[in-house]
Amino acid sequence: MANLNRVFLIGRLTRDPELRYTQGGVAICEFRLANNRTWTAPDGTKKEEALFVDITVWKKQAEFCAEFLKKGRQVFVEGRLKFDEWENPEGQKRSKLSVTAQNVQFLDSRAASEGGGGGAGQGDRPPDPVEPPADEETPF
Repeated sequence: MANLNRVFLIGRLTRDPELRYTQGGVAICEFRLANNRTWTAPDGTKKEEALFVDITVWKKQAEFCAEFLKKGRQVFVEGRLKFDEWENPEGQKRSKLSVTAQNVQFLDSRAASEGGGGGAGQGDRPPDPVEPPADEETPF
């Protein structure tokens, strides 16, 4: 039986990315992505909903994300779903579905996301994304 766990998302960061390191020195960057959907209801009214997804990026790509991304930037994320379960201090079971990114592409220029005009100049261009080898598992 075949299995597939692949996610493709385009959205905007809801806050600045947070970078931290494991005890072993591996970089981890976390940010939240907002993805909006609009549609017309049967009665003709316009409807909109926002979906918020927590994204985790590892290694060198995590450092690039922390350096070049800011709240409001638009990104394309390719990754896999991850499901976590835990108990809070009050003993209640909690769970969370998130995405572990395998590839992050920056879609707009820093100037555009900061309220500046037009496209990116050569100095505004982030480096190409770094993708970990397909056979390598991220820690945890």
